Amino acid sequence: MNSDLYPDLAAAGSLAAALEQLAAALGVDVTVVPHEGGSPVTAGIASAASGRKPLSVYIGATSRSFLVSGWGEGIELIDGATPDLADVVRAGVAWGQGVSLRELRAGLPFLHSSERAEAHERGPAAVVELQWRKMREQASEAPDFPEFGELVEATHAEPRLRQLYVFSSHWTLGFSSCTGFPFRVEVAIAPSSPGRPYLVLESPHHRILGEANTADEAVALAVAHLPTDVGPAIAGTAGTDA
Repeated sequence: MNSDLYPDLAAAGSLAAALEQLAAALGVDVTVVPHEGGSPVTAGIASAASGRKPLSVYIGATSRSFLVSGWGEGIELIDGATPDLADVVRAGVAWGQGVSLRELRAGLPFLHSSERAEAHERGPAAVVELQWRKMREQASEAPDFPEFGELVEATHAEPRLRQLYVFSSHWTLGFSSCTGFPFRVEVAIAPSSPGRPYLVLESPHHRILGEANTADEAVALAVAHLPTDVGPAIAGTAGTDA
């Protein structure tokens, strides 16, 4: 660590120790946890809020900057950078208390959150709806690949697929029963291209389940391979119990 940029950290011996000392001086309670193998220049601030992982804290290499990232249920909910370590402590307290993303940004303007993070606070259905909107926008911006657009519209028209979280990998659509990464992929469809049919797969780029000549036929085949009990996508990741 550069002691010219981080004299407080150098004096404390580590980022974790500096956070604990500053929190005590500010009169607030935080629980600092090891991060990335206990590196002296990274730390985590534990959260008591359901669904929120410890707030990750890193230091910048070329200028004094503390970078933070807060994840919950497989989605990055907040991130930001500040030269003031006290800002990080305050962010850790508010994050751990479950303060809403809007309130976090209002109270600590160095923090930012994405449209997907905002949707996550409204529930998994909002994340799914947002993702489908973005996927349809992506398809509309690819006029040179009409087969992809046809596939997106055909899958969106099918209720059993529309209730799942859709994502693309090299133009192949994957359908997940959870909204966070890593995804729980239930089925995938690769669009046709000249000389190649639509492919229904177990997951993107893995194990072909069947082929189809049209987008509608591919959708029907994909639905036939869905688990009978799969329902609307839930918040969480592939490790989350359904």
